[in-house]
Amino acid sequence: MLVIWGRNNSVNVQKVLWCCEEIALGYKRIDAGGAFGVVDTPQYRRLNPNGLVPTIDDAGFVLWESNAIVRYLAAKHAAGSLWPEDVATRADSDRWMDWENTTFWPAIRPLFLGLIRTAPDKRDPQTLEQARLKSAEALRVLDAHLAAREYLAGPALSMGDIALGCGVWRWMALPIERPPLPHVQRWFDSLARRPAYQKTVMLPLT
Repeated sequence: MLVIWGRNNSVNVQKVLWCCEEIALGYKRIDAGGAFGVVDTPQYRRLNPNGLVPTIDDAGFVLWESNAIVRYLAAKHAAGSLWPEDVATRADSDRWMDWENTTFWPAIRPLFLGLIRTAPDKRDPQTLEQARLKSAEALRVLDAHLAAREYLAGPALSMGDIALGCGVWRWMALPIERPPLPHVQRWFDSLARRPAYQKTVMLPLT
């Protein structure tokens, strides 16, 4: 059985869990990271020298980096759905996985950490507002893209939606002012109706 190391409140772990639930792939999850520790033990560092989560062990094949794990699982178990068979469609989906890592998550991460994991008296309002504006700016790019598509790479859910949808849950759940982004909202609403997303992603922010 697939083994996943990682706490279920981690945005990166949630990508892997949602992917597994979406394709009904069985797995065993081991709490690691944050309050659970584990990641600094010699045993874990042999699996993942970065000391981060998630890490998977699939019948002896060990892999880390959340987006790489989602790609691997989608290619192995969901060819034609989460892993689009058409090369251009797959590249389109893949592009949004990279965009999540390089653009959206770096923008929203200071906002998430500041509002959820920082005591109120330690918060920097200017930093929070800058992060909110930067996140909104990034999401306007996404909103324009979704104007002509149901999901990121076309009419069906794919791996790109998995990667980005976990971060967008933070945007929707944070106690902030959000500009109108109708296409992002429609896309998010469609994700929020999926049982696998509800189970693995739409958890209280901690």
